[in-house]
Amino acid sequence: MADDVARRVFLGAAGAVVAAGVVRTAAAAEAPPPAKGVKIIGIATSARKGKTTAAGVQICLDAAKEVSPDVEVELIELAGLNLAPALAAGVPLPEGQTDDFAALVPKLGDPRVGGIIVGSPVYFGMMSAHCKALLDRFMVFRKNKLALSNKVGGALAVGGGRNGGQELTIGAILACLLAQEMIIVGDGRPTAHRGATLWNNWKDDITKDEFGVSTAKNLGRRVAEVALRLAAAPK
Repeated sequence: MADDVARRVFLGAAGAVVAAGVVRTAAAAEAPPPAKGVKIIGIATSARKGKTTAAGVQICLDAAKEVSPDVEVELIELAGLNLAPALAAGVPLPEGQTDDFAALVPKLGDPRVGGIIVGSPVYFGMMSAHCKALLDRFMVFRKNKLALSNKVGGALAVGGGRNGGQELTIGAILACLLAQEMIIVGDGRPTAHRGATLWNNWKDDITKDEFGVSTAKNLGRRVAEVALRLAAAPK
């Protein structure tokens, strides 16, 4: 009897050790690997500088930065910039017209940039004209050996209604990013949808949209996590 008890105690202890090892192994698998530094750029494509789209993208970037001290972030607003859409088709600019996209090319194409989040307001169930002009001008990256290839891409949309076309807008943005061979992510757990969907129902104060803010935080976190994993992966 004493031998049986001793055997059961031993087996129980051994089982606990094995179980603890499994838990540690699972935890190690969940933890992001040691990463090289990455930069996450958020682009607000609203004509209204500093308003809800910019605020939503900034929420994403703040969440991305919290993932690791190795994450650097930058917000770019297109408000006030001229992105001549005709140049995407190879049509020269009219005399005297300026183009501001050239200044964005080295920023977005920088090898240190691991992720890009594009945010747009919703107009008639679709992205803004500024957003479409930006994505059309991404043609330059396709011609330059797909310079955005393997960067992580995410999308955010701000609508005037809870179901005001945000997912349609996000889908259209992501379709353009897929054409650049970017690695597309959604807003991650626990919601795990296509991207961040925000509702501007409080006079330009999106912080009261608790659900929308949570999707923006999840998106920023997810973009940063995947970008860090890719940066740490053997080349």
